[in-house]
Amino acid sequence: MRFVISSSVLSARMQTIGRVIVAKNNLPILDCFLFEVKGNTLTLTASDNETTLRTVMELSEADADIRFAANAKTVQDAIKEIPDQPLEFYVNEKNMEVTVEYRNGKYNLMAQNADEYPVPATPGEGSAELRIEAPRLLENVGRALFATADDALRPVMNGIYFDIQTDSLTVVASDGQKLACSTSYGVTSPEAGSFIIHKKPATLLKNILAKADDTVTFTFDGRNAEIRTENYQMACRLIEGKYPNYRSVIPKENPNVATVNREALIAALRRTLIFSSVVSSLIKVRIDGGRLTVSSNDSEFARSAEESLLCDYAGAPMTIGFKGPFLLELLNNLSGEEVVIRLADGTRAGVIVPAEQKENEEVLMLLMPLMIND
Repeated sequence: MRFVISSSVLSARMQTIGRVIVAKNNLPILDCFLFEVKGNTLTLTASDNETTLRTVMELSEADADIRFAANAKTVQDAIKEIPDQPLEFYVNEKNMEVTVEYRNGKYNLMAQNADEYPVPATPGEGSAELRIEAPRLLENVGRALFATADDALRPVMNGIYFDIQTDSLTVVASDGQKLACSTSYGVTSPEAGSFIIHKKPATLLKNILAKADDTVTFTFDGRNAEIRTENYQMACRLIEGKYPNYRSVIPKENPNVATVNREALIAALRRTLIFSSVVSSLIKVRIDGGRLTVSSNDSEFARSAEESLLCDYAGAPMTIGFKGPFLLELLNNLSGEEVVIRLADGTRAGVIVPAEQKENEEVLMLLMPLMIND
């Protein structure tokens, strides 16, 4: 049988779904892409047996339906080297030999029978559904990923928590030291629900959303989720377990409030972090009057740094310590010209939010303090 497809389209889709494939698979066939031609459509699938990613493409020509599996690395590496042009695939159904012809040459490789390729688990009866615009979801997932944990003892912390209400969606991630929380209002659902996606499929989802501008549909039950965009479909196993009550750790009253330029604070942190202790990466933040001062020191190498910024501040003079890389990462995942830092004292969590929230959105970051030994 024969089918024809654009090399650039096929290569781009392979680059996207190929990220799901791991280096060592329990099933050898998972080293392959699954090709399924039906009518004038090609469905390309990659899987690691926990997460399955599919993409659908229109073919220029096709003379029959067929299913086969071909080594992902071989096909992906070969086709990405071909300039944009039509590719002609010829598949011998008797011996599973595949020939790929292009303008100046051809490739030959052996395929495998597709019957061994595993079928992903999908949500069953009683599943719920959520629909949200891709750009909006991309921002929420992108903000949350950096805050996920790597905790073998608490696997629920190793993913992103989706808290669905009938009129809003809250996307949360935390590793116990930092927390990212984004609430989108106006996202409607027939009923409340929740699920936790592991960070790997969440990262894959972020890559998919970056290429989409349509509506994303989630279908989920207690164990599995299926996520659909116009060109991609992902099925993944969910992390089972109860997510901690994230709302209970967010301070209700932090009376000391500073507003500061976000980019200026990021630049100051980058400079002062160079002089911080390699062990603790401690950054001291002192706010007094209209100045915010960040400082660091490393007594082992007798070095230190200090930098002051102008800010608007309402509250008592205070000093608090944070892990510098965490604070920097948190600020980089916020948007807007200015951020508001809300503090209670040097022993309780600091809350950082954009000075101006987007319409129908509430973004909040939380960071636990480090002890300061003066």
